[in-house]
Amino acid sequence: MRDGGRAVHVGTAPEYQATTAQACGLFPFMAGSGSPTVGTPVGRHQLWGEVVCLDPLSWLRAGLITNPGMFVLGQPGTGKSTLVKRLVTGVIAAGSQALILGDTKPDYTLLVEHLGGQVIRIGRGMDRINPLDSGPLGTALRKMSGTDADTLRWEVRSRRLSLLMALCTLVRETPITNSEEVVLGRAIDLLDDRATGGQDPTVIDVLRTVEQGPGELRSAARTDTPEEYRARIRDLIYTLDLLCTGSLAGVFDAPTSRPLDLEAPAVSVDISRIGAAGDKLLTAAMLSTWAYGFAMVDAAAALTDLDIAPRRSYLGVMDELWRALRGAPGLVEYADALTRLNRAKGMASIMITHSLADLDALATPQDRAKARGFVERSAITVLAGLPPRELARVHEITPLTGPESELVATWSAPDSWQPGARHPGRGKYLIKTGERLGIPVELSLVGAEKALYDTDQAIRAAHPPENSPAKRAPVRKPAEPENR
Repeated sequence: MRDGGRAVHVGTAPEYQATTAQACGLFPFMAGSGSPTVGTPVGRHQLWGEVVCLDPLSWLRAGLITNPGMFVLGQPGTGKSTLVKRLVTGVIAAGSQALILGDTKPDYTLLVEHLGGQVIRIGRGMDRINPLDSGPLGTALRKMSGTDADTLRWEVRSRRLSLLMALCTLVRETPITNSEEVVLGRAIDLLDDRATGGQDPTVIDVLRTVEQGPGELRSAARTDTPEEYRARIRDLIYTLDLLCTGSLAGVFDAPTSRPLDLEAPAVSVDISRIGAAGDKLLTAAMLSTWAYGFAMVDAAAALTDLDIAPRRSYLGVMDELWRALRGAPGLVEYADALTRLNRAKGMASIMITHSLADLDALATPQDRAKARGFVERSAITVLAGLPPRELARVHEITPLTGPESELVATWSAPDSWQPGARHPGRGKYLIKTGERLGIPVELSLVGAEKALYDTDQAIRAAHPPENSPAKRAPVRKPAEPENR
């Protein structure tokens, strides 16, 4: 070959950067994993390295799922709340509103304040929630008239009665009777008829009305004499009195002190201060918070239908789900009724718990079956680190392949006793939707997220690591020997 021979210098080929959509024409063998790119970026695919996005609302709009329910399951410390916080940040950036309906630790207060949202702190001597408060529904009702107003008025009445019955069941630890339900409903109607200036009744008002026993209530109780009426409602009187003077006193027996802000980008109801008072008070706070939050969503939908307010979408976070459901038999039914119609309301919900065994600890077989329905109805299931026994139970509800189960099981426990080693499951999740293969994703924190999403700050502040500046003791010079 002419001019052939040894080359002293071989120049490097030029390098170009391009998106996969452009580069595939030059190198047609490129293929992604098919992970969705709709929603909030939550990390990179553990096998292919590409960005994975997740958001129940965006996935529903894109037709990837059929309902906006999401269930997050994983051991403590694997990063469940970290993933949810990333999703909360993403939906707010996309123009939706986040509702943290009962923050028990609290995990979300710092983030919500950072994002300019509203934080309501429930507890004795702090903010209060009136279970009978019509809330945003009352605001919407005052702007309506005609048939629409009558329909919403019955909705407000139904919600008041349902929550009051749930709280009575919680205090009594058994469901109230049919006759007591009738009396409670009639008492709420009387108070609503007597209300002036849009003032909402309280539990104390209901107690006084039932004790007085006007003719309307005696007729509702199917009694002919005051003595028969008092005998019929004796147990109900004690139950209502416990709501005002028992372990729940000071939290639910007065008007709501801080209404929810309909315009805030996020609202967090912090109930961590009442956690030490026992599960009963905590359950009551969570039930009331859920009812108030879902009433806010319904009110916004009603105003939108009347062209009074723009259409909104919401992401509701229900953390520590099991703590509310185990309070008393029948509470699962109330939670189920609240969450069943989220799709029609433009609301996605995220339920978080540690184990399916938490739901199995409920009182009755009916409650346990209905609680498992929460998982079955959720279009998206996210699994963090879980042991093999737990994965076998998950497989009964959400099908898992052998490699998927093995992968999640490797995230459940560290493989060494070396102090300071990173937990193998921290920030790793398997996203499952129906029969599709799961998406293994690993989340990495960026920027301010490391401080805003950290749930272990209090522990580290109390006991800093051995090599941290806070732990190092000052170096002292040895004492000078005495002259003898």
